Formats: sequence, structure tokens, C-alpha cells
Amino acid sequence: MTSTFPPLIQAFSGGFGSAAANAICYPLDLVATRVRTTSSKKIRGLRGILLTIRHIHRTEGWGGLYDGLGTDTLANFLSSFLYFYFYSFLRAILVRRKARFLLPSGKARNPARILLSAPEEIGVGFLAGVASRSIITPLNVITVRLQTVHDDSDDEENNAEIPTPQEPGPVDVTREIYSEDGLQGFWKGFKTAIPLSFNPALTMFLFQIFRRVLNIYQPSSAKLATPSPREAFLGAAFSSTFTTTVLYPLILAKTWLQMQHHEDPESHHDPGVAASSTWLIWKKAYRKNSWSGLYQGLEAQLVKGFVSQGVAMMVKSRVELMIFALYLRQWRKIHS
Repeated sequence: MTSTFPPLIQAFSGGFGSAAANAICYPLDLVATRVRTTSSKKIRGLRGILLTIRHIHRTEGWGGLYDGLGTDTLANFLSSFLYFYFYSFLRAILVRRKARFLLPSGKARNPARILLSAPEEIGVGFLAGVASRSIITPLNVITVRLQTVHDDSDDEENNAEIPTPQEPGPVDVTREIYSEDGLQGFWKGFKTAIPLSFNPALTMFLFQIFRRVLNIYQPSSAKLATPSPREAFLGAAFSSTFTTTVLYPLILAKTWLQMQHHEDPESHHDPGVAASSTWLIWKKAYRKNSWSGLYQGLEAQLVKGFVSQGVAMMVKSRVELMIFALYLRQWRKIHS
């Protein structure tokens, strides 16, 4: 995850990997959002995932599983591009300063052998996460609206006879958000997204630990181990699973905040719908379903995160190596 490649290469490879993973796993992401925000008590757990997929296919066709794919893929590419750029840039600065401190005489030291402490790794990841989220939050808000335009249709028994309305496109949703709340409406849930920046930070930290464990089995002269595709997939997938489980109540609150409309006549009657703050959302979710309400849709999110994060890091590592191989080939041609 943190290679010694320049920030721009890491940013491009990270963005490409995230976009590829998003295109592959998008139906899981959409289902996870629907399950997380449904008011139907039947749509829970793995059974709820299957029921949601079945209902979407029956009412919207297979294309319904890709509502909002364009904006979400763009958001994922930009988010990962910015995150990896900021992360690698900030980390490189910290590593260079740490190297100068360790070797005040100015002797060369391999940056790949410089190890940051846990607070340093998490701190750099957190700052990079806040910076990237501040830019791509509007795309996330639009995507959540597109994904939940049919959110009340998850209950098959109550909605079997209701015709599916013509779904709005990204432009329609953008106009709707602006008419409701102005420009600030595109940053709904950003305050909740700030602590959620610990999600990629912790994932990066756990993956760094994974790489250091791999390094134990490498020759002492080797730089920090570059995982194989399988190792990159498993390391990133399990890291993402752990951090998602810990931070899931924040993910739940952010989704509710981003999907809500400015004026919802049902909001005073249904404890499962929009609330004005993270605390109120948690309070209503707890009142409705006890502690399990804070983890509504966790199973779908874990399945989606496990596959998506694993694929993203696997693709990222391969793209980095491809770019590096092309660079070496050009360098050899020039110097041959």
C-alpha cells in the first residue's frame, strides 16, 4: 500500500484500482446502502441481501443494480486518487524528516526501511482521508440519493402493486439537492465523514503491519515486502473488514444524513427515517431495534468491503508494477 513510488504513480494506481473494484462490486454497494436504510424489518442479514437483490431485479431489472454507477465510480476514482496522493506525499515528508533525525550526518538511508510509529501511520492516513473526503463528498451525496431513490420499495409485500416511478438521473438529483439546501446540501454528512477518515487510516495501518510480517520472511537486505496479488487481496480485505466493523455506526449515520431530504413529512413519525444529527440517528435506531439498529446492514457492508478493498489493492499493486516496468524499459532504451 505504501510503496516507494512517487505520489502521482501511487495516486493513479490507487484511483484505477478503486474504480475497477467499484465497477465489479457496485451491485453489492447498492444493496448494502438499500439494506442499511430500509425501514422493513424483514430486510436484515444475509437473507435481506438476497431479498433486496431479488426485488431490485424484479422491479427494475438487472440495470437497477447499477443505479448511480457513473457518479459512484467517479467518486471512488477521485477519492482514492486524492487519498493516495495526499497519503504518500505526507508520509514521504515524514519519512525524510525521520531519516534526517536518525542520521544527522546526512548519510543515505533507504526510505523503504524507515518505519513509522502507529500514531504517525494513523495520523497521516487520517489527514489524507479528511482532505480527500472534503473534495468528493458532493459526489457521495448524489450517489446515495440515486441508490435510495427506490428505498421504500424493499418490502415486497407492501409494494408489489405500486408501479416503479421513472428514476431521476444525476442532473435531476443535483438540481433537487441544490433547490433544497443550496451548496451546503452537497456536504451533508461531512461532519460524520471526518471521524470516518479513521477507516482508511486504520486499514492502511493494519496493512502496513501485514507487510511487515511478510518482511520477516524476506532477506534482511530486501526492502519492505511487496505482496503478491493474493497477499494484497487478503491483507487489504481483512484489514477493511476489521475497521468497517468498528466504525460501522458512523457509516450508518452518514448514509442516513446524505439520503435525507430537507423536508420529510414522515420524519416526525418514523424513527427509521431522517434525523438532523448523528446522535439523533443513533438514538432513533437504538429505540427501534436496540443495539442491532446501530449495525443495520453490517453484513452487506462487510461482504462489499471485503471484496472491493481486496480487489482495489490487488489492482493497485499490479498497476504500480506495470508503470515501473514501463519506466525501466524507457530508461534502458535511453541509456543503451
